[in-house]
Amino acid sequence: MHFKKRAVCWPTLTLASLVTVSHAYGQEASAIASQNAADDADSTMVVTATRSRSDEGETPQRVTVIDRKQIEQQMAITDDPGQVLSNLIPSYSPSRQKLSNAGETFRGRDAAFLIDGVPQSNPLRDSSRDSYTIDLSMVERIEVIHGASAEHGLGATGGLINFVTRRAEGGGISQHAGVRLTTDDDFESDGFGHKLDYRISGQHEDWDFVAAATRQERGAFYDGNDARVGIAYPGELQNAKSYDLFGKLGYWIDDNQNLELSLNHFDLEESNGYVPVAGDRDEGVPTTAQRGTRDGEPGFNEVTTARLSYSHADWLGNEIDAQVYHQRFRARFATTPYFPYLDSAGNTQYDQTRNESDKVGAKFTVNRDGLLDDRLGLTAGLDIVRDETRQMLVETGRTYVPESQFDNIAPFLQGKFELAEPLTLHAGVRHEHADLEVDTYQSIDRSNVTQDNVTVEGGKPSFDETLYNAGLTYQATKWAQLYANYSEGFGMPDVGRVLRGISTPGQNVDNLLQLQPIVTDNREIGARFDWNRYGLELSYYESNSDFGQRLTEQNGTWVGNREKTEIQGVEITGDMQVTDNHDVSLSYTHAQGESDQDGDGRVDTDLTGINIAPDTLKLGWNATWSDRLSSRLQSTYYFDRSVDNPELDFEGYGLVDASLAYRLPVGRVSVGVENLTDEDYLTYYSQSARISDEYYFTGRGRTFSVGYQLDF
Repeated sequence: MHFKKRAVCWPTLTLASLVTVSHAYGQEASAIASQNAADDADSTMVVTATRSRSDEGETPQRVTVIDRKQIEQQMAITDDPGQVLSNLIPSYSPSRQKLSNAGETFRGRDAAFLIDGVPQSNPLRDSSRDSYTIDLSMVERIEVIHGASAEHGLGATGGLINFVTRRAEGGGISQHAGVRLTTDDDFESDGFGHKLDYRISGQHEDWDFVAAATRQERGAFYDGNDARVGIAYPGELQNAKSYDLFGKLGYWIDDNQNLELSLNHFDLEESNGYVPVAGDRDEGVPTTAQRGTRDGEPGFNEVTTARLSYSHADWLGNEIDAQVYHQRFRARFATTPYFPYLDSAGNTQYDQTRNESDKVGAKFTVNRDGLLDDRLGLTAGLDIVRDETRQMLVETGRTYVPESQFDNIAPFLQGKFELAEPLTLHAGVRHEHADLEVDTYQSIDRSNVTQDNVTVEGGKPSFDETLYNAGLTYQATKWAQLYANYSEGFGMPDVGRVLRGISTPGQNVDNLLQLQPIVTDNREIGARFDWNRYGLELSYYESNSDFGQRLTEQNGTWVGNREKTEIQGVEITGDMQVTDNHDVSLSYTHAQGESDQDGDGRVDTDLTGINIAPDTLKLGWNATWSDRLSSRLQSTYYFDRSVDNPELDFEGYGLVDASLAYRLPVGRVSVGVENLTDEDYLTYYSQSARISDEYYFTGRGRTFSVGYQLDF
């Protein structure tokens, strides 16, 4: 076997032993840390992703808010956005460490990604790249709603992940500049990477603004055995260049009214300097890479998101929020042998695909509090979106997925009613009307280079779904809150996978059962405990869909099978302020799920790693050693998992990361180490999602990062 086993229990013991002796250190920082804790205690985070702008810790559904400090701690360790999300969000799958986030699920289902409420996910042809549309340097916080939700419409069958972008800082003009260098532990020349970022913001009279830019080059990835990590066709982060341009301009009409225009352009392009070397799954030999030039053009992700918003804090006693937006999404995939064609000389060549998606939309929200003697609050609104998508073959101009237009309109009403002083009812309803329009087209026979497959008659199917949610919060004591929730999420199957896979003559888009929407029911009960220095949250959930979607691999591509699916899980998170200078956190998640593969109405087959994350234990320790020096140590262990198909069983592994930050007289420096113990492992996706020699990847080995930041 290629990969070696390493002990992973010591990080837990190390955390415990270091915290025990930490009382002897960091006395210089006590006053500072105490003041910070007091400031945090006095502030209540408003979760904008909840439309009704609920306060954190008062919702009947589990919510996680990741602040800027947590984001920066993770970015000091890893430059993989998927890894950052996996490290910080309970029940989010282990990162694939690739540009494609296929197989990265949330509570076993799809998450809807948003930037300031603007949807990034593509409902018609999921490119599995929707978490890579913004650099995290542009993000102030990340709001996460766990479980199916219809608050922002389609797509959130597993939950919502909303990136809230940075706002202007007060006090005139503020600037920030930073640089970060990354390398493998053998300092290979092709393993070096770097990142530059700059930001300027300010306020003047009624105007405020933010402008920022980042540029990053990633080197080759090396695993714990000092071998190059393999190259993946769906998309790569390694050997890639990216940049992000972000701007936000705000104008205060008066004390209550604000206009805001924001624009973000993200571009990542892969290098063409390496070719994959297929592994041997049966022998435990992973896929690697060697220098060379791949056929075709490099893959890329190019996304532009524009948003214009208006808010009024007191319009006849109501709070108004409105926005219009546009997103342009382009994604090109590497050349693949699954699309042969004949060149002018009659030789067989191979094609590559490109996804093109454009969406425009609008959201309108009205909030009114203080009704019925201040016991009732109401939120009403309307969401509208149009998405146009197609998937092309680049070299030959053939249509792989025909141009499809999706129109969605959804009014909603949400209420919060205080039944009695400790008991609050949250309930709402949302009606979704959707039209899908597809022209007549010819599907492609991927095994024949000279002809198309069959003609499929176009159509315009429409769907109507009414979605409900209801939940209770009960403040049992000053320090204990109980909650229960039922919510429904609405999503479309991957329409592109359905349309491109038709091989039977006489099919009509209007009659394809596979195009029916996915409605997911989420039931959840939980408890929150807050004992000042100690916090704990426990939740149990069930996520069921009578007509869900399970991906299976057929002839080298993923096909969506419509099946009944049932998922159950537990999430436990806790934190402890050991001293004013030291805090520890833990989380444990467990999930299991089954689908109905034989169509008898009963779930009978285990969901694999393409859907379900493994049981996961995470430990973290933050320390403030002085007013200049701070550190973080974190450990993650993914437990073994067995399924009905032994070839997709998962052999667990553990990872440890660490970082230090030191404030200099001018600026601050950070040092991060990803995979501190240099664990040599095969990723969760490679082991448990698909059986393939080409997709049998090791994870990244020990990686060093050094950064310098200056605020002025």
